[in-house]
Amino acid sequence: MNQSDNPFSFSVVTGSTVDRVLRQDLARVVSVVEQAYLAHDDEQSVNPPSLFLRFPDNPDARIIALLADLRAGFGVSGMKWIASYPSNIEQGIPRASAVLVLNRRDTGYPFAVMEASIISAARTAASAALGAEKLGRPDKKAASIGFVGCGLIARYILDMMMAAGWSFGGLSAFDLRSDSSSAFLEHAGSVHRLSTRRAESAEALLRGNDLVVLTTTAGQPYLHDVSLLAHRPLVLNISLRDLSPEIILASNNVVDDVDHCLKANTSPHLAEQKTGRRDFINGTIAGVIRNRAVLDPKKPTVYSPFGMGILDIALGKYVYDKAQAAGELLVIDDFFHERKRW
Repeated sequence: MNQSDNPFSFSVVTGSTVDRVLRQDLARVVSVVEQAYLAHDDEQSVNPPSLFLRFPDNPDARIIALLADLRAGFGVSGMKWIASYPSNIEQGIPRASAVLVLNRRDTGYPFAVMEASIISAARTAASAALGAEKLGRPDKKAASIGFVGCGLIARYILDMMMAAGWSFGGLSAFDLRSDSSSAFLEHAGSVHRLSTRRAESAEALLRGNDLVVLTTTAGQPYLHDVSLLAHRPLVLNISLRDLSPEIILASNNVVDDVDHCLKANTSPHLAEQKTGRRDFINGTIAGVIRNRAVLDPKKPTVYSPFGMGILDIALGKYVYDKAQAAGELLVIDDFFHERKRW
């Protein structure tokens, strides 16, 4: 039954189904994310600030609620509820876990809940791939790419870029955990047939690559030397807090949404706190796509996508529609008990 035909339709979408749908066409995932950004630019969305649940007895951990409504061609509302526990890494399990709830726009009734750590990773990877393409690499080629931080997000970004048709002369990686960098380099070499090497340090990696991806769990800047980017690379600042304000101020800066990115002590937020201004932001990724952003070719470019709920619900709706068409929804017929007002 089509979701729109039954106001009480409710389904569960498992992680295995989410993974299958997304990996069936990773290039399409990038397109969905691009359309969500453009809908936001057209004011066809509501994306309030994220809500953070923190714990006095576990200050490194947090659970975040990302709320969103997306009109345009999507027609869906919802919320991602994502937990980030860095200590999970020490147990050999992923740092993040998440669920996504999708709501109808006509009645507000939720119609699906799905595993969302994969959706979160995929939309982050798609945002990175989109930024890399639109910010100076339209031919999808780079002499070298380097990853600082070698966890699940790094793997998703690499897989997404390769699926989107990228080619790299070589790949280097650095992680404070040598087992993580080893596993990532093995994946890059065996799955994607890339020439790989382990960088000696994060600083050496930045100096040695023209495309750099930051995917760490850093809570504050540790990269301070402005000369690290003297060769004007493109930096995908996915983890948001690795770079010092000085590096941000010496670079072109593109974000997904200015108000969202300049908060929570991200590197751009620290730069704003340091200077009391925001004019170091050159524009948004939608502005770049629509040729509104002007970048100085003499500077490196840093792309800092904070991560927006609209991307999660856009991708969640895409997954739901594909899973429904394939008959892979786990339908719960009696989820809603009260179906009449009286």
